[in-house]
Amino acid sequence: MMESKLLIKKISNQHVLKNILGLSLFFIGYMTNAQVISSIDTNQIRVGEEIIYSIQVETDSTDLVLFPEGQSFNPMEVIVSYEPDTTRYQDKIKLIKKYGLTQFDSGNYTLPSQRIVINNEPFNTDSVQVQVANVVVDTTQQKMFHIKPAFKVEAQDFDFYSAFQWILSILVFLVLGLFFYLKRKKRKREETQQQLPPYEEAIKALQELDHSFFLKNNNSKRYYTSLTEILKTYIGREVDDSALESTSKELIERLTLHKDSGNYDFDNATIKKIDKILTRADLIKFAKMKEQEGQAKVDRAVVEDIINETKEIIPEPTEEELLQNQLYLEKLRKKELKNKRIKIAVGSVATIVVAVLIFGSIKGFDELKDKTLGNEMRNLSEGRWIKSEYGSPLIVIETPQVLVRVEDSLASKSTAIKRKSLFTFGEIKEPFFIRVSSIKFNQEQQLGLEPSLDMSLVLLEKLGAKNLLVKRDDFETENGIKGIRAYGDFYLEASENKVLKKKSSYELLLFAQENGLQEILVVYQDDGRFAENIKDRIINSIELEVTQNNIKKNEQ
Repeated sequence: MMESKLLIKKISNQHVLKNILGLSLFFIGYMTNAQVISSIDTNQIRVGEEIIYSIQVETDSTDLVLFPEGQSFNPMEVIVSYEPDTTRYQDKIKLIKKYGLTQFDSGNYTLPSQRIVINNEPFNTDSVQVQVANVVVDTTQQKMFHIKPAFKVEAQDFDFYSAFQWILSILVFLVLGLFFYLKRKKRKREETQQQLPPYEEAIKALQELDHSFFLKNNNSKRYYTSLTEILKTYIGREVDDSALESTSKELIERLTLHKDSGNYDFDNATIKKIDKILTRADLIKFAKMKEQEGQAKVDRAVVEDIINETKEIIPEPTEEELLQNQLYLEKLRKKELKNKRIKIAVGSVATIVVAVLIFGSIKGFDELKDKTLGNEMRNLSEGRWIKSEYGSPLIVIETPQVLVRVEDSLASKSTAIKRKSLFTFGEIKEPFFIRVSSIKFNQEQQLGLEPSLDMSLVLLEKLGAKNLLVKRDDFETENGIKGIRAYGDFYLEASENKVLKKKSSYELLLFAQENGLQEILVVYQDDGRFAENIKDRIINSIELEVTQNNIKKNEQ
């Protein structure tokens, strides 16, 4: 009895707790003051189409809102999750979150209820029924064919246009680089060739120093720097080629070595003069020593004396040295001649490149390519076209060249065919191929265009067309004769079990008149510029002779 009372009391307590929890959730929901609305733009789609599922939330601007993500939409698949659209007004905020959903299997599906969390408070949307239907294929209009066997495809043709652009760009950079290199080299050589002999150069430099304003401006440092540089340059060109890079002490030591070795008969007085000039110049340049008045002009005269004395002790060149100099001059002449030829070649290439760039920028690089390498398609498009009549009943058609009559051995062996006229232009493996045929049967018979078209496609495959893509529709000439059209593309067989990688496109027209068939076939390799226009011009020019049967049909 006691246990029963305890059980009853426990159940009562649980009931009270549930009521308290429910009231708490109610007040929390009331306090959040949030509204959640879901919608869907359609509940009927085809396989793979998109459904826009929207969730609209209105709540306080300070509330934290979490939208559903991931697999919560299963069995529907999420294509895209759009960014929320936010609208604020006063202390409220309106959020619209959209999802792009789809399904790739047909059937009836239930889009489950979605949970939105606002300040840790869950809100659930309603579930939605969605119907996914299959895509209907009209097999009466689009015939079905067996799957074609796989063929090994040959390597793609060389893309001349892309390669030409790359080669041209690289060539321009090379030519410009070579041009600037040769120009710089020429300038240095001209500077070397224009250089005076060492003695004349030194005397001229001294004369230019006499006309400078260094001394008038009390700039002794610049004056002595120029003076010692003139002296070192002369010694460097005539006696020791490392004179400019040497310090004053090193230069005196090297001149002494030249004297002791007997290479140059320097006077000790001359070496002492050079030493005094260089030492005084170093003190003025680096120790900021002030020279005595008139000392600079005296030192300038001493430098000229040193140059004159040095010139006298320089030995005259021997016959061997003169011969070597002559050989050197001859080698230099040949080198200059070679450089001149290189310049002419580079100039010619640069001229051609500039002309190509100018012509290409004005007329286009396709135009340039056609002018230099030729373009068969362009010649066909812009040449003189010929309008002629072929077969019986007549087929009037305009073509780039006159079609040539071809004897058909199969037609001559067939007893059902009374007469067949066949005319062609080119070969099916060439960039453009045209075939016009007109067949007359011996006995009157009902000719179906669909079966006849299937037979024509089979004959096209026998000509080498592989992986044939076929699209069909009706066709009507300007004078009202109705026919059927097939078009698409195929790969042409190059050899056994191998096909060309480049596709060929085709358009095939078939008409039935007076117990006969008329067929026009155009096969072309689309170059993206002229081929399609040539094909359209040929097809649009077709005119058929109106027979008595067609006149009666039109009257009826």
